[in-house]
Amino acid sequence: MNNHVSVLEISKNALEYNLQYFKDKLHQKTKILAVVKAFGYGSDANEVAYFLKDKVDYFAVAYAHEGISLRNAKIPTPILVLHPQIQNFDEIIRNQLEPTIYNLKTLNAFITKAKEKEIEYYPIHLKFNTGLNRLGFSKVNIPKIMAIICNSKHVKIKSIFSHLAASEDSNERQFTLNQIQNFKDIITQVYDHIEYTPMAHTLNTSGVINYPEAQFDMVRIGIGLYGFGNNKKETSQLKNTHILKSIISQIHIAKKGETVGYNRAFKAFKDTIIATIPIGHADGLSRKLGKGNGYITIQNRSAPIIGNVCMDMIMVDITNIECNEGDPVFIFKTQEDILNISSMTETISYEILTLISQRIKRSLI
Repeated sequence: MNNHVSVLEISKNALEYNLQYFKDKLHQKTKILAVVKAFGYGSDANEVAYFLKDKVDYFAVAYAHEGISLRNAKIPTPILVLHPQIQNFDEIIRNQLEPTIYNLKTLNAFITKAKEKEIEYYPIHLKFNTGLNRLGFSKVNIPKIMAIICNSKHVKIKSIFSHLAASEDSNERQFTLNQIQNFKDIITQVYDHIEYTPMAHTLNTSGVINYPEAQFDMVRIGIGLYGFGNNKKETSQLKNTHILKSIISQIHIAKKGETVGYNRAFKAFKDTIIATIPIGHADGLSRKLGKGNGYITIQNRSAPIIGNVCMDMIMVDITNIECNEGDPVFIFKTQEDILNISSMTETISYEILTLISQRIKRSLI
């Protein structure tokens, strides 16, 4: 049982609101795949998926064990594994997960595994590289891919998909349009080899916002579900899902000339009232937030983090804030808070959310 006093609250209302926001942008027949990899972007994948299981058409995880966790949480919805490993194919089949097949090695290995288990027409998803250059078949491999699949009764293509490299960047619009056209060409070539019509999907959160004409059969909503649209205008239309809060463990006074924390990184130039908060870099707070760079919120006022961020604690200056030991504090409460932390630590909202340690208690509210 996790009795850590620091808690990450995840808002069900915000999740549902954000989902509906994107649904309103879609054609009536466009399906939605909710991305819940990386513990649901740092939240609680099982709880989030259970809440959304009747509201979306698919879930996606990065690795097999994440999908297995969802199945153990009684999630019946189809689950796409974005980066399956060959050694996990047994578990993928046992848990009725649907693997991404991204090269000839994984294709042949999965067909061999399905044949061993005497399985027919197991659903697979073919991923094609259209410019991200991370995972995926090349378009030139389509004849060979389709010859293998058409000569096997053990697998059936459930979807064809790709991934946009810069859908949030207006300066890369032409590159993205080229990716979309490349994907259309791939779809046409694949369909020419089979007598059925797998789903097609390539849009992520920013793609849904900026390229509505390319919805195809399904879209994948990741960071948007958790309150970020990758630009200020869209993010302002969404609701924050993650609230990270803690309490004040102790209040004390650092006398003028005294230092605070490791390496004496803060020196009091006047008597300073200090509050200690039980959360640190082991919980996902970057050390870059120390030495006055970052702040938390107490009684709706900013309390700067002084000295170095410790593994399990931070110290903040509350000289001008009326508060008491045991009072609640917010490490972040709004999208603006999260974006400010992102800016201070030279990263993106994705990393701030997914860095939250699993020792922090989660609570859906």
